[in-house]
Formats: sequence, structure tokens, C-alpha cells
Amino acid sequence: MYQLLADYFRYLQAERNLSPYTLRNYQSDLSHFLDFLDEEGLDPLGTDRQQFRRYLARLREDGVAGGSIARRVSTVHSFYRYLVREGRLEKDPLLGVRAPKRERRLPTFLPHEQVSALIRAAGDDTPHGLRDRALLELMYAAGVRLSEVVGVDLRDLDLAERTARVKGKGNKERIAFFGAAAEATLKLYLRDGRKRLLQRLEEPALFLNRDGGRLSTRSVQLIVRKYALRAGLDQRVWPHLLRHTFATHMLDGGAELRVVQELMGHASVSSTQIYLHVTEERQRQKYTEAFYNQVRLKAKERK
Repeated sequence: MYQLLADYFRYLQAERNLSPYTLRNYQSDLSHFLDFLDEEGLDPLGTDRQQFRRYLARLREDGVAGGSIARRVSTVHSFYRYLVREGRLEKDPLLGVRAPKRERRLPTFLPHEQVSALIRAAGDDTPHGLRDRALLELMYAAGVRLSEVVGVDLRDLDLAERTARVKGKGNKERIAFFGAAAEATLKLYLRDGRKRLLQRLEEPALFLNRDGGRLSTRSVQLIVRKYALRAGLDQRVWPHLLRHTFATHMLDGGAELRVVQELMGHASVSSTQIYLHVTEERQRQKYTEAFYNQVRLKAKERK
């Protein structure tokens, strides 16, 4: 089984080109399932749907969220389909077992004034301050993923065209666009910040850490949290929230759904459509507020 798992993960990495984060999720999910089979004294190559349903019931009893259960079902199915493809099994023993429906949750986002406060919080002229402000501006203005922004190299940036070439899921490249504000902060960072952080002339990364190497995803998470606290934002702020905010603001501003899909690098428009529901909910709230304000105003006039 260990050899089968090792072969499977090599396949995922080489042929499906999954990101390190996704690979870690696959490893965690499969390890958890195999641990369950081991506890029950069951053979992974001889398991069946009834045993797998017992595993799903255990997850529900442990309070695992529906979305996480759905992901684990998908991961385990994928592994058994691989075993069938490799001739280790005649058929997928879990065929027909469906994941529970995912709860539909609307993404949260920051209003314009809070985005401005977050970016202004990174206002000092130190190399790290210039870097952090340029980083926040680019993440919001281009709607890029965390892994994409840390992966940007200096050669990927075109300030004249206001574009950055990024690698998204599945190592797919796309061109991300940004505006004048991001261009200005990037110019300042390149002129006064990056040069002072740089320790090796051959370093390709755009955003550098204190040692002159590529900034890590964990560092970006800490940077975003740091300035959110400094700006006094009253909700948890994380890098992907800026991506949600970008999409919502774009659609609020009248951008077409397909355009936003391309800008965000979504493989399917269904991934982008959820932001339409966010903007519709906002419009509903605005209508309700305006309606009841008008009612209160007329009630006061009658008095």
C-alpha cells in the first residue's frame, strides 16, 4: 500500500501537475481514510461501499463540515480510479457513493473604504513597508491567488502595460491586469525597496524577504493580518479575501461575468457566478435600507 501511495503521488505531481497545497490535502485525506481502515482491520484493496459509508458516518459524528467530507470523498474516489487504471483493481469499489451536498456559502468581501484603510496601513517608506504596500495593491487590483502573487518574478511584470504574468492552478499561465495605483506602488518598491532587500543579483522573485529570497505564502498571510489589525478592521482578514473583494467590486462596477472569469483564471464560469449572488444580496440590502428609511421619513412627516 505504501508503494501504491508513493506511485499515486508521483502520478499526481508529474501528470496532473497539482500544487503542493493540493498534494498535501490529498495526502492528509488519504492517510485519514487508510488509518480508519487500519483501525477497523479492513484491507484497503478489499473495501466496499458499506465500509466507506461507515467512514463517512464517522466523519459526520466527528463534526467534520460537509465541504470537507465532500473533498475527502472526491480524493478517495480519485485514488481508487487510479488503481483501476493501473490494473490493481478491476473496478472502483466505491462507485455510486456520493458526497453530501456542500453548504452554499457566499464569499465575504471588504468594502472600498476598508480596502483603502488596509493598504494605507502599510504606509512607511522602509523597504519592507514599500514591499508590503505594493504587495497589497497588486493582490487587490489584480485579484490574484496567494500562490500566484508569491510566484511572480521580476521578468513577469510589465509596468508599461500594467500586467503581470502569473501561474494559476494546474500551472496554467494567464495575464493579470492592474491599475494606476498598483503601478505607482510597484514603481516605488522597485526603485527604493527591492534594491535594498536584494542580496543576490540573480534572484528572480519580485517580492523579497529580509534575506533577499522569495517571500513565502506564510509571510504574506502574516503581512495581511498585520495591516488589517493596524487598520482596525473588525473582521478576520486573509489574502484570499482580497481576491473575493476584487471579484465583487468588479461585478459591482458593471464588469461582464465572462471578463471577471478570465481575469480570475477560473476554469468554469460557475466558480465566478457565486459573486453575482453577493452583488445581488448587496442590492437587496440597499433596497431594504432605502425602503425603510423612506417609511420612517414619511412617518415622521405625518407626526
